[in-house]
Amino acid sequence: MRFSTRVVMLQTVTAVAVVAVCAVVFLLIGIQQLRTEAENSALNIARTVAVDPQVRADVAEASADPGTPQAADLRDGELQRLAGAVTERTGTLFVVITDDHGIRLAHPDADALGQPVSTDFREVLAGKEVVTWQQGTLGVSARAKVPVLPPDGEGAAPVGEVSVGFEPSSVFNDLPTLIAGIVAAAAAALLLAAFSAMLLRRRWERLTLGLQPEELVALVQNQAAVLDGVGDGVVALDEHGLVRLCNETARGLLGLSEPEGRSLADLGVAPAILVAVREKTAGDGIVSGERVLYVDAQPVRRDGRDLGTVLIVRDRTDLMALSERLETVRAMTSALRVQRHEFANRLHVAAGLLDAGRGPEAREFLGEQLQRGPVDYPVENIELIGDALLHALIGAHALEAGERGVRVSVAADSLLLSPLGDVEDVAAVLGNLVDNAVRAAVAGHEPRRVSIGCYGDGADLVLTVSDSGPGVAETDDLFRRREGSRVDTSAGAADRVHGLGVGLPLSRELARRHGGDVWLIASGRPDADELDSRADPAGPGSGRGGSDTEEDLSGAVFGARLRNVLDITSPSKDHAL
Repeated sequence: MRFSTRVVMLQTVTAVAVVAVCAVVFLLIGIQQLRTEAENSALNIARTVAVDPQVRADVAEASADPGTPQAADLRDGELQRLAGAVTERTGTLFVVITDDHGIRLAHPDADALGQPVSTDFREVLAGKEVVTWQQGTLGVSARAKVPVLPPDGEGAAPVGEVSVGFEPSSVFNDLPTLIAGIVAAAAAALLLAAFSAMLLRRRWERLTLGLQPEELVALVQNQAAVLDGVGDGVVALDEHGLVRLCNETARGLLGLSEPEGRSLADLGVAPAILVAVREKTAGDGIVSGERVLYVDAQPVRRDGRDLGTVLIVRDRTDLMALSERLETVRAMTSALRVQRHEFANRLHVAAGLLDAGRGPEAREFLGEQLQRGPVDYPVENIELIGDALLHALIGAHALEAGERGVRVSVAADSLLLSPLGDVEDVAAVLGNLVDNAVRAAVAGHEPRRVSIGCYGDGADLVLTVSDSGPGVAETDDLFRRREGSRVDTSAGAADRVHGLGVGLPLSRELARRHGGDVWLIASGRPDADELDSRADPAGPGSGRGGSDTEEDLSGAVFGARLRNVLDITSPSKDHAL
């Protein structure tokens, strides 16, 4: 039997028991009220008869006669006639009048006249009124006995009594109506209780989705085991967007404290997470505090009913850091591959000269190579970069850009002497900016060029990246994350070259995580106002710089400041300016 059915049955049985007890109590109270009303009616009738002047005079006269009155004399007497009239008019069982010796002066049974009453009358002759249920010659009745005083004074001793009684059938003639009312009320109460129980059952099953308590216990146990056993953060939102469940992993990743009952907007989570929850989509590369997160919001439905949303949060911080390291290693590997290829070519030239017996020329060639040093990257002014890793990173990007017909150069006014201390963030920010600039240059005019400016400002690194592309128009929306964007170099699509995917938003978030920033210095659009006023006011390199002309680099210019990424305690010795 289902738990909800057992609850309904228990409620019904309880309601029946309560209604039965109440019905019995009400019935007993009703019976007592009927008895009381009969007793009061008998007492009032007896009092009325006892104070009648004719009754007082006749009873006093009969009591003063030392003999016993004869039944024949009493049968047609005034007292008998008066008692009969009262009995007929009030519907009583009897109206009995006696003298001070208990001799019946008036009685419904004429044969009983002149005889003593069957019940005790001494208490009444003592001046007291008696109301009781007694057994007499006419059966059980509710009777009232009232003393009859002489007509000459209220303080004199009673000279007789008046006894009035009602038979039980007349007392309880309203009992069937009372019982019917109680039964009707009890039935209505039971119907209401049954209806309420059914409504409660439906409400219970709706709230619990039809699950029984045993299933709810198992569900809670499984939920606790799953939520505490997985490494992902889980946030359950109801249909109104309020947090109903949040495991410890999600609290730590999102920086939440007591989130239950509050919305994500009130909790101050990243806007990209709010967008994912609202659109029921996934989002990657979302920076929250010092963590890079992946979130996935999925709607929850059961039996066609919307129950809310489940938000899965995964920590991608280590993965992103590893990806940036791998990207740096890939760039260095590519640069080393080029150097190895160039060095092999030089060895082939030297070996060819030796094989041809041209020893002096081979020696002269090797001497020139010794003076030229290591293989150079095809990047103009790259010798201005003092850090070997940044030197190789720019060179690797230049090689990749060259394969797409884009020439990368370093601005002539660049100056960087200190080595990098934080490689990952610099590689991520500079790589994204350069990749964006290369894509823009590919969509632009010939010659396709990208210029990189690197400047040291204490422990801060200031970067500028400009290109020869068509520029950007939607500057206000440039750093907003766009899901599902694709590069489109067709006519009229140049505005979508910058601000694709997670590149620019992630670069800005990584820079701001350390107190820096990434911004747009110039839009590069001929129909747009230049944004030079937005250049970094605290650092150099806000212009296009170098020997690159405005005609060559007419596209957008981006700036970046990364704080405390240079090791100023150990300046680079790889290059001396």
